[in-house]
Amino acid sequence: MTVEIFIIPAVILIAGAFMLPLLPRQTRGTAFILFPAIALGVLWMLPEGSLMQATLADYELHLLKVDALSRIFGTIFALITIVGGIYALHMKELGQQTSALAYAGGALGVTFAGDFFTLIVYWEIMAVASSYLIWARRTEQSDKAGMRYILVHALGGGLLLSGILLHLSEGGSLLLSPLTPEYTLSSTLMLTGVAINSAIPPLHAWLADAYPKATITGAVFMCALTTKSAVYVLIRLFPGWDILIWAGLIMAVWGTIYALLANDIREILAYSIISQIGYMVTGIGIGTEMALNGAAVHAFSHILYKSLLFMGAGAVMYATGKNKLSELGGFAKKMPLVVILYIIGGLAISGAPLFNGFISKSMIISAVGDAHMETATIILLLASIGTFLHTGLKLPYFTWFGSAKSEFTVGHVPLNMKIAMGIAAFFCILFGVFPSLLYNSLPYPVEYHPYTAYHLVEMTQILIFGFIGFWLLKDKLNTAPNISLDLDWFYRRPAHLVRTIFVQFPDRVFAAAENMVLRAAQTISRFSRNPRKYIYSGDTDASGRPVKTDDFTAPIHAAMAFILLGFILMALFVLI
Repeated sequence: MTVEIFIIPAVILIAGAFMLPLLPRQTRGTAFILFPAIALGVLWMLPEGSLMQATLADYELHLLKVDALSRIFGTIFALITIVGGIYALHMKELGQQTSALAYAGGALGVTFAGDFFTLIVYWEIMAVASSYLIWARRTEQSDKAGMRYILVHALGGGLLLSGILLHLSEGGSLLLSPLTPEYTLSSTLMLTGVAINSAIPPLHAWLADAYPKATITGAVFMCALTTKSAVYVLIRLFPGWDILIWAGLIMAVWGTIYALLANDIREILAYSIISQIGYMVTGIGIGTEMALNGAAVHAFSHILYKSLLFMGAGAVMYATGKNKLSELGGFAKKMPLVVILYIIGGLAISGAPLFNGFISKSMIISAVGDAHMETATIILLLASIGTFLHTGLKLPYFTWFGSAKSEFTVGHVPLNMKIAMGIAAFFCILFGVFPSLLYNSLPYPVEYHPYTAYHLVEMTQILIFGFIGFWLLKDKLNTAPNISLDLDWFYRRPAHLVRTIFVQFPDRVFAAAENMVLRAAQTISRFSRNPRKYIYSGDTDASGRPVKTDDFTAPIHAAMAFILLGFILMALFVLI
C-alpha cells in the first residue's frame, strides 16, 4: 500500500506540494509543471475499476476508482494544472505554488474518489488550499473575500458531511452512486452542500466576490477547479433530478445579466462562469445519456476557454495594473497576441463554429430539445446571445479597442503567460475542429454530430445578430465604475443585527458569567483562610478566646490538598 498509493493522481500532486519547499527557488516552477504531467500520464495508464481499497472501522474505502467519467474530468484537471503552471512560471512565491498544487490535487482526489469519506477529505483540501490563492494578493479586500470564501465552503462541506452521515445512518451505501430523486433530509443536505460549490443561486455570490480578488495566477486555477469538481459530483450523484433543470436555467440567465452589468473584467468572467455552469446543471437535471455527455464535454470545454479568458484578463492586469473597463481602452496594438488569443476564448465561450464551445453547448441544447422542453431551449439560446455580448464583445472592446478613459502605461507581458494562453487556445480550436477526439472519451456512446446545417445556421444567426445589437447599443452598455447589488445584499444587510445577537450578546453573557465565577472563587478563598472570623462576631469566640486570622489556614489547606488528591486518584482509576 505504501508504494501503491503513489499511483493515485491526487497523491502525486499533493506529495509534490510538500516537496516544492525542499527544492531551489529557481527550479520550483518547472517542478510544479512536472507533477501534473506525471499524474496525467498515470491516469491514462490506469485500467477502469476500483483499483485501491482500504478499511476504516467497519467501512471499506475505495481510494481510487476509474471510469470514463472520472478519467475525462481527471484529464482536464491535470491538463489545466500544467497550463496554469506554465502561466505562473514567472511567479516564484512558494505559498501560491504549493497551494495551487494541493488545490489541483484535491480536485483530482474528488474525481477519482470511490466513496463518500474519500470524497469529503479531498473536498476540504480543495477549500483550504484554494483560500490562500485569494489571501495571497494581500489587500484588505482580498482578506475579507478570502475569509468569506473559506466560511462559505466550510458551510458547504459541513452540509455535505452531515448529509453523508445521515445517509449512512439510514442504511445507505458509503460508495458513490446515483441517488434516488427523493428529497430526504440526507439527500437535501448533500445537494445543498454541492450546490454551494456549484454556485447555484442564491448560493452563488461568493464566486463573483472571490475570483476577481484572487491573485492573477491563482484565479486561473480557481476558475477551472472548484465549480467543475462540483459539476462532476452532481453528475455522479444527482443525474435526473428535476430541480436541477430549473436551477441551471436560472444560473444561465442570472450570470448573463450580471456579467452585462459588471465593470471589473474578472467579475464579468466570474459571472460568466455561473451562466456557463447553468448549461451543465440543466443537462444533469435532464439526466439522459446525451445530456450527461453534454454536461461532461461542456465542463471540459469550459475549463479550457474560461482559463484562457482569465489568463487574458490577468495579462491586462499584469501589464497595466488596472482591472476596470472604466479605466481601460485604446491599447490593443500594444499587446496584439494577447488580444488575438483572448478573442479565440471569446469565440469559444460564445459557441462559434470551429471552437470547442460549439461542440459542447450544442449537445446540451439538443438534449434539452429531445426532452421536448421548448421554453428551456429558448432560455439557453438567449443566454448564448448574452454570453457573446458580455464576454465575446463587451469585455474585449472596452478593454482594448474603445477609447482610453485614463492615462496608464502598458508594461511587458512575460513570454510564459503568452505560451500558456497559446496552448489553451490551441486546444479550444483542436477539439472544435475534431470533436471526435473528445466525444470518444465521454461516459456514454456518442451518436451526435454538431456540424449539421441546422446548428450552423442557428449559431451563425446568434453571432451575427448579437454583433449588430452590440454595435448599435455599445454606447449604452454599462462601463461605469459602480457596483451591482446581488442577492448577497439580503444577508449582508442584517449582518450587524446578526452579529449583535449571535456574537456580541453571547460574548457579554459569557463575560458576565466569568466575572460571577471569579468573584465567587475570590469570596470562597477569603472565607477559607479563617472561617471562624466570619462565624463569630468581634475579635473573640463564644468562650471569649481571641480569634486569630491564621488559626485555620494550615488545616483547611491540608483538607483541600487531600480532596484534590482524591479526585486525581479517582480519575486515574476511571481511566485505567
